[in-house]
Amino acid sequence: MFHFQTRIENVNDLQVLLHTVSGGSLTAAARALGITPAAASATLKRLEAQLGTRLFERSTRAMRLTPSGQILLEYAQRAFELLAEGESQLDAERGALVGTVRVSAPSDLARTVLMPMFDEFLRLHPGVKLALNVGDRVLDVLRDEVDLAIRYGELSDSRLVARLLSLAHPVLSASSDYLRRHGTPRTPTDLVDHNCISFIRGGRTFSSWRFGQNGQWTTVRVSGDRIVDDASLAREWAVSGAGIIFMTEIEQRRDLQSGNLVRLLTEWETDPYPLHALLPSGRFVPNRVRALVDFIAGRFAELWLSNTEH
Repeated sequence: MFHFQTRIENVNDLQVLLHTVSGGSLTAAARALGITPAAASATLKRLEAQLGTRLFERSTRAMRLTPSGQILLEYAQRAFELLAEGESQLDAERGALVGTVRVSAPSDLARTVLMPMFDEFLRLHPGVKLALNVGDRVLDVLRDEVDLAIRYGELSDSRLVARLLSLAHPVLSASSDYLRRHGTPRTPTDLVDHNCISFIRGGRTFSSWRFGQNGQWTTVRVSGDRIVDDASLAREWAVSGAGIIFMTEIEQRRDLQSGNLVRLLTEWETDPYPLHALLPSGRFVPNRVRALVDFIAGRFAELWLSNTEH
């Protein structure tokens, strides 16, 4: 017979701790749990009394976790994740995937490529719900409430497990209207005379564009009147004739196929830009999350095959 002791009389009280951290306040936690702020405050005080330590430093403007609160938060998250995983395993035995998958993805990729994949997956698994955070701000997969992050670039955090979805390449493009008014660049160095739309990702502005030909590489420092941290806006500006963009072919696929954008410098190659599905290495991964990653990876493989056939 299993027996354990804990000073916490009601383990479900830990939900107040979790929601206070994610929402930033007791009021937000109360709203998420469907209780009054007074009840949330009383629950937190009860937890602190049972544990004999303060979990938050309170001020008029914010609530900040104490070192003790941070320790308890990490273990509470793991405990609820284990319970959720156990429930999902029971559902898997019945052949069904259920529960919410929390996904973070780049804005334009979500709109142009991922959305139909998500739609198809949800049709196949009606018990699954999707909570999608769309934006080009890089979320902390370990700290933020995210099960799966889809990101461009090299993996820099050893605490994450990465699955390569695509080895994308940036493509230079502009609208026919822009090229009619400003001319068509014939070499990378011609770009210094053009209005180039730079993109911000992870707090860095990518305005040094690199091109290769016959084993020789050249880097061009571009400029323009638009710098943006939303890839979707950058692409829409390019379609409207505002300037030249340098984004992955995946993100521009529809506009290149429709003729809204014209690919430039096609005889020049560019550096590969990997797209990964990222999962926390120390966290249990529910079957529904694994299934979604497998599904997306399969669809990206099909996209790659269709591109090579053309």
